[in-house]
Amino acid sequence: MPRVTLSRYLIEQTRSHNTPADLRFLIEVVARACKEISHTVSKGALGGVLGSTETENVQGEVQKKLDVMSNEILLEANEWGGHLAAMASEEMDSAYQIPGRYPKGAYLLVFDPLDGSSNIDVNVSVGTIFSVLRCPSQHFSQNDSLGEAAFLQPGSRQVAAGYAIYGPQTMLMLTLGDGVKGFTLDRELGSFVLTHDAIRVPETTHEFAINMSNQRHWQAPVQRYVGELLAGTEGALGKNYNMRWIASMVADVHRILTRGGIFMYPRDSREPAKPGKLRLMYEANPMAFIIEQAGGAATNGEQRILDIVPQSLHQRVAVFLGSKEEVERVTQYHQTA
Repeated sequence: MPRVTLSRYLIEQTRSHNTPADLRFLIEVVARACKEISHTVSKGALGGVLGSTETENVQGEVQKKLDVMSNEILLEANEWGGHLAAMASEEMDSAYQIPGRYPKGAYLLVFDPLDGSSNIDVNVSVGTIFSVLRCPSQHFSQNDSLGEAAFLQPGSRQVAAGYAIYGPQTMLMLTLGDGVKGFTLDRELGSFVLTHDAIRVPETTHEFAINMSNQRHWQAPVQRYVGELLAGTEGALGKNYNMRWIASMVADVHRILTRGGIFMYPRDSREPAKPGKLRLMYEANPMAFIIEQAGGAATNGEQRILDIVPQSLHQRVAVFLGSKEEVERVTQYHQTA
């Protein structure tokens, strides 16, 4: 059986599922940028790309060299193709405008250029997360700049989302709203090849992922739920659970997408004014879209993540995603608290 490359898959989607050609081309450009990021990440110390810069991003986090490089790779790859009206990145304060010398397209691209970058120096898997939205017609103009209002759409309006994970293999996980496909980078061929078809998250699980060092800061519903997980067969849930925590969202979600589990990054009492740590637009929305398309669930503890209407580009949220049974359980604990 001939191999199905990402390009071939997207062409077939255009023919049989009415996927617009400009969306197909956009995804291909993002994939090429991810290949370049993968190559840059793989150089490590040999390429002089490890370590931090002297700058901070809009969240006040010290930027890694590879954060900045990955951001530039994605901007330069996508600004000229004519598919985008604008872009937004976790690493930039405001929306990135398509230079006037290039045509504009119908889509908005939102991305976290290098998720988990704090793990780069210790050679742990990191990745790129991206989301594609349609630019609302009232905001579209070939000449005017786009403000953040064009991007403030609930995640349910995403037309595509995905992530690339740079680990022992480089993989691209993608949804166009019709299930989730997994592609593995064949470095000899130079293409992403379909290796995981119709990915499904098991509804039940024996694994959970959370940063246990923050336990004393959690709200009561999370304390209750994790306490039940730790109680094992003697507790209310009647079974033993294993904890897995990589501290790279891409890596943790990839494990859950592959074999099930629940990923949790709850809000805590240290900063009560903040509703969570992860970014709604750059991390929570695309990952929630992928997980739901694979049969899982994703909430902020109180409501479906994809139903949240963003108030700002860099809005933060609590995240509970993965196997449906466990996400629904911890969400119910929040709703009845």
